Amino acid sequence: MGIIVWCVLFAIVIFFAFVATRLAAQNNEDGLHDTGLAIIEFGRAFPNEAIRQLQATENGQAIFVRLHDNKAGFMRNMSRHFACHLIEPGRVRVVSSQTGRGLVIDFLDAPHQNGDFEFASAKESSEVALWLLGNYIAEPDKDLPSNHISAANKH
Repeated sequence: MGIIVWCVLFAIVIFFAFVATRLAAQNNEDGLHDTGLAIIEFGRAFPNEAIRQLQATENGQAIFVRLHDNKAGFMRNMSRHFACHLIEPGRVRVVSSQTGRGLVIDFLDAPHQNGDFEFASAKESSEVALWLLGNYIAEPDKDLPSNHISAANKH
């Protein structure tokens, strides 16, 4: 009788361990797919920036943030915390990936954040590229002569 009780207790412990590891794995897989969490984390890092739109990568490990004044931001899941980065105008290089659904991005101010970011569709990828392009030409240089027309003023 005692061995049956111990076997049942052992089975219950194994069951709870299995459930706990599955929940932890699911939490890891979710990444930044929870946009509410992304808004809170980015707002905590940059409380004076107004978020206009979010776009997550296909795997949910990164989110690009469009801010109110045509600036852009970036968040990456670093397993135990989220790295938030405000992209300064002109401090990012963007190239389309081989798949057409992604971007290869070099952050000049934060090279450790560089990477290949795949999105669910080419439309989402191009949307983020436009945000970054808008950020890139957001403000013309003040040192230019008055008769010089910059690319940002040609529209």
